Amino acid sequence: MGFRSPTQDPVAVSNPTDPLAELMPRIAGGDRGALRQLYDATSSKLFAVCLRILSNRDESEDVLQEVYITIWRRADRFEASRASVMTWISTIARNRAIDRLRARGPLAYAEPVEELEISDGSVGADALIEAAQSGEALGKCLGELDKRTETVIRTAFFEGVTYEALAQRMGTPLGTVKSWIRRGMLKLRECLER
Repeated sequence: MGFRSPTQDPVAVSNPTDPLAELMPRIAGGDRGALRQLYDATSSKLFAVCLRILSNRDESEDVLQEVYITIWRRADRFEASRASVMTWISTIARNRAIDRLRARGPLAYAEPVEELEISDGSVGADALIEAAQSGEALGKCLGELDKRTETVIRTAFFEGVTYEALAQRMGTPLGTVKSWIRRGMLKLRECLER
């Protein structure tokens, strides 16, 4: 982790391509109006993320509330240079929803879905997926994957199933499932960059 000078405020970095980024320093400073603006602009997308994972409207509403409480408390940790606001808050929503899903039963003790980091310096596959969520590009690219890879990616990322649970379901070693997902994410990224 690099040294951050006292004048570098992670939320103060403005990203002209991300209109939501200007709200983050205001939220970090306790501006409830800025949080309301962020909520109005993003709540329907975050609710969809929660609902897709939990398949339960009431639980999704509860998790959504937890997400905005987390954003309120952690807005000072947002770094515009690392991710867009939508990517950052979608990750929070996804993680909270998966936590709730695990708390339901046997998956409560499963290993968490690992964040895929592709350390080649280019835009991450998760960010590209978020940017392509108009549906057409992502659907087309998922359709180009072999059926097994498409299934494991959809299950891991859209249903919130852990790699460990996927490996158990498929009767396949955990390392193999991770490899399938990593290769599939690389292919998705290549497709979405075209």
